[in-house]
Amino acid sequence: MAGTIAIKNGYVYDPLNEINGDIMDIFIKDGKVVTQLSGADMKDVKEIDAKGKTVMPGGVDSHSHVAGAKVNTGRMMRPEDHYKHYQKRTPLTHSGTGYTVPSVYLGGYEYSKMGYTTVFEAAVPPMEARHTHEEMRSTPMLDMGGYLVLGNNWFLMRYLKEGDVDKAAAYISWMMKTHKTYGIKCVNPGGVENWGWGENVGALDQANIHFDVTPEEMIKSLSELNEKLGIPMPVHLHANNLGHPGCWEITRDSLKIPKSVKAKPNTDVEWAETKRNAKRHESVYLTHCQFNAFGGTSWRDFESGVKGITDYVNSNDHVVMDSGCVPFGDATVMTGDGPAIHDLYVLTGHKWSNTDVECECGSGVLPFEYLKSNPIHSSQWAMGLEVLLYVKDAWKSIMTTDSPNGGPFTKYPQVIAWLMSNKAREDTFAECHKWAQDRTGLGGETREMTLNEIAILTRANPARTIGMSYRKGTLGVGADGDVAIYNIDPKKLEVNDYESIIRGFENAAYTIKAGEVVSQMGEIVAVPEKNTFYTDIAVDSDDEKSMLADVKKWFKYYTIGFDRYPTPEKYLANPTPIQVNAEK
Repeated sequence: MAGTIAIKNGYVYDPLNEINGDIMDIFIKDGKVVTQLSGADMKDVKEIDAKGKTVMPGGVDSHSHVAGAKVNTGRMMRPEDHYKHYQKRTPLTHSGTGYTVPSVYLGGYEYSKMGYTTVFEAAVPPMEARHTHEEMRSTPMLDMGGYLVLGNNWFLMRYLKEGDVDKAAAYISWMMKTHKTYGIKCVNPGGVENWGWGENVGALDQANIHFDVTPEEMIKSLSELNEKLGIPMPVHLHANNLGHPGCWEITRDSLKIPKSVKAKPNTDVEWAETKRNAKRHESVYLTHCQFNAFGGTSWRDFESGVKGITDYVNSNDHVVMDSGCVPFGDATVMTGDGPAIHDLYVLTGHKWSNTDVECECGSGVLPFEYLKSNPIHSSQWAMGLEVLLYVKDAWKSIMTTDSPNGGPFTKYPQVIAWLMSNKAREDTFAECHKWAQDRTGLGGETREMTLNEIAILTRANPARTIGMSYRKGTLGVGADGDVAIYNIDPKKLEVNDYESIIRGFENAAYTIKAGEVVSQMGEIVAVPEKNTFYTDIAVDSDDEKSMLADVKKWFKYYTIGFDRYPTPEKYLANPTPIQVNAEK
């Protein structure tokens, strides 16, 4: 139960309030950050002495694959994941298994141990939303939400082909409410639908086979509809040709498409106090940039194309992106981009799974291992770090591993160490294939990120980007009482001793969620209630009625009945709708 907590004397990092390592106290009452506590409150207060420790808002992961049918397929395809990595049940916690794709219980506990309190599932197929919510409901500790996959949706492409923008907007609004999802995900627009017929798309102006809609039209239309509806976050874009040498150019050109689209998030929420503008201004959120930044013309002349993308991002303000870092070791590649997974299967010969989700999207799963001795893998390791280090303004980037694609989220402390310590990077270079030095520019980059920048990449900016900074990613008055306290003394921190950075971020000294200590030095001590966020968008009732008449008529293409399609709220843990006011 949320209590009264006073966190005393810590070095506080709250970038949304421009607090950069100041020694100060944080007070929490009834699950929210408050200015101070009364004398009566202090009688029952739990006081935590954070002297010599780093205090940040609870971690926010805006892009992870943690729940749903695709993730469950990954669990089934990695039996070694489970018998090698497990946690026994305790009087408080469930047992759990899995390394790259942990079971739902273990995933929640491991995020919490690292100081994370909020995680968003990056791809929810509409038809499989019920199952996704069942797994999110069973994931303990974490507030969650999910992004609805719409970039290859039959009904949406049909409306766009017909030029019926109002019905397209009504359809998106209805789909968000129907499946209790939060934002729009666009994966290989046009290409995934083509993959159902053994094809892909290779250019932004290449029309889809049956709907005659190009990727450029999909990206532009979804971006415009996103802002017309006032959705909290920008369109979450997985660009075409992912994983192919030379794909950085189509990625950069994709980012140019929504440049003229003005961000108009329009949520009816109470905002926590922040000094910095907590509302996002970007119209596109590029996901796992590293995988979209391959250079060269083949695997023989493969090289990093990151700089071509980061140069564009540095000179334009409508883009934000997450990195998709590769920390080496076991991974499980899973994506809504079916053709990309098939290409990886052809390259590796590994077992793989491919799924077509009827009229909506597709996916693929493949077990993988990134090796330091491999020239491509070593280059990808460097490229993921380039994405974050080359962007001059940390508010334009977010740290992820695209878990579990680049590697499991439990490797975040290792990624942080590489970002903060040039010596950590040099030592890893010494173990890597020489392509990491020869085919990327990371070796010439000496930038070492600060704790404040790490707080931006892992808390403040993910929350701001997805429209959750009204309550997450900050310690401002009115924010959720989500706090991570780390055994890292900024005054004594030696970045050359990068192992101490890894140890510090692996197990938070305290993880506090909504005013309750839930994890302490790697031990789960409480399992509180959680929230599931989704957008509730109001659109013109006549447009919605007309759209629904179409959808019910077209529903003959599905193998399920229309009445079984929606996701009832009972599938959600503490459903928390975000009221969104669409443009009239």
